[in-house]
Amino acid sequence: MNAYVVIATKGRAAIARGVLSSLQEQTCPIEHILFVGSEPADVAGLDTHPRYSAATVSVLLSEAGLTKQRNAGLERLATLTRGGDPGSWFVAFFDDDFRLAPDWLAHCREAFLNDPQLVGVGGTVVADGITGEPITESQAQDFIGSRLPPMKHTWSGPRRDVPDLYGCNMAYRGTVAGTDRFDPDLPFYGWLEDVDYSVKASQKGALRLIPECRGVHMGTSSGRTSGVRFGYSQIANPLYLIKKKTIPLQKGCRTLLRNLLSNGKNTLFRNQSRDYTGRLKGNFMAIKDLLQGHCHPTRVKGIQ
Repeated sequence: MNAYVVIATKGRAAIARGVLSSLQEQTCPIEHILFVGSEPADVAGLDTHPRYSAATVSVLLSEAGLTKQRNAGLERLATLTRGGDPGSWFVAFFDDDFRLAPDWLAHCREAFLNDPQLVGVGGTVVADGITGEPITESQAQDFIGSRLPPMKHTWSGPRRDVPDLYGCNMAYRGTVAGTDRFDPDLPFYGWLEDVDYSVKASQKGALRLIPECRGVHMGTSSGRTSGVRFGYSQIANPLYLIKKKTIPLQKGCRTLLRNLLSNGKNTLFRNQSRDYTGRLKGNFMAIKDLLQGHCHPTRVKGIQ
């Protein structure tokens, strides 16, 4: 079963080089790795990486935005797999600041081979810098090598079926990735695009946490969208997905409330690790738009 990888990256070419190192250490052969930037600077230096090979790594550009960049990768992948059996390959999506244990793809491949009904795989997040202080490259390797104890995380525990997948490390069988695309109406950072995509994928088969697929999400903040934009998306995107029925009402409302409370608390206590003040401002801009009847994810494009 052939393995492919798509990495969307923006504004942090050095971080993207790190994930290429992580991918080239995989024990499972990778048919092709696709890096998708929005401008040449996003992917600068990848072709000089000591493990770069034009036969197995492609660098391409698309319109900016996580969903659009991932879709560009899927379109190129469609040409690479044309004429083949969609059940004979899978594609893994990793954030550029995700670092994999060397056997991540091998365990993923085994899971797909062992269960024809499985269409999506998510891995164990040993540590996640997105919820606190970002994790360094050396710390990531220490977590993967068990020299640091794992952090408590939702994406851990025993093998089990799940309702959706976490976008920093997820994989889909070709029966999904060959036809399904990410929603381009979730611009910039995307925010919940992983839930939207995986819930649609679950209509074709099972989604499963495979605990042996281990890795670290460093949570690097550079290159991400502005705090105000992200805050707007934290409200507008869940409301949009509730309307699409890819997020249940209760879960969507819980997400909205959690975002508001977190941003309010961190603003109050002047947490400088993220732009929580900007996020809170964006939250209230989206709520104002909601009350005026025109809250939508794409309105974030007009926000600086």
